Amino acid sequence: MKQVTTYQTNSQKLLQLMQQAQIPSFSQLSEISGVSQWQLNRLLVGLLPKMSVENLLKLSKALKISVEGLLSEFCIDKSLVDSLDTPQLETQGTNLSDLEKVKQEYSQLQQQLNQQKETLEKDFQQSSLEVLEPWLLQWPTAAMVAKKNPQLSAVKLLPLVKPITELLKQWNIQTNAVVGEKVPYDPQFHQLLEGSGQVEPGETVIIRYVGYRHGENLLYRAKVSPVKKEPEK
Repeated sequence: MKQVTTYQTNSQKLLQLMQQAQIPSFSQLSEISGVSQWQLNRLLVGLLPKMSVENLLKLSKALKISVEGLLSEFCIDKSLVDSLDTPQLETQGTNLSDLEKVKQEYSQLQQQLNQQKETLEKDFQQSSLEVLEPWLLQWPTAAMVAKKNPQLSAVKLLPLVKPITELLKQWNIQTNAVVGEKVPYDPQFHQLLEGSGQVEPGETVIIRYVGYRHGENLLYRAKVSPVKKEPEK
């Protein structure tokens, strides 16, 4: 898929730049540069037009690469970068006048790249729909059959969910727990269900709803409830 390929390609490029700058992870890059991981993800999926010039300057400084070099690496349309008169700005010496000049030149680039936004979003939607096609075509019929036949085993419907699982896999979204698993309570990764009472870190809890992470980023904490202690004999 085009969107997945863009993400993988840009990830490899960014990891290589990070290695050269001795930055071990995306979270470290975010901390050092002051650019949020959400903005980094936009860069990875090819949405550079949505990033501000300030964020690009911060990234170029952290990665020890010129702004022009950063644009050349991650700009989809290379001809747009070539058309700019951007000088080789070494970020260590960037002053206020340089910043204003880059802002003016980058705003021109943004205007041109913004025209690609709609195309990128359509490509992303199309690639997602291709993966979801079996589910889109079969789920309404399966749901209707299930309503008419309450005795139908839900297990038979599970294969229809596979396209959604595949799409999440392509997006590098993974579960961080297993339903029914008993684990030590960690408030960083677990959220107590309402009405569960108080649980201290390290106490045993059971996973009721899985959580999710996107690469290194935690999206949702797993919802848990305490394991009932058996009465002492």
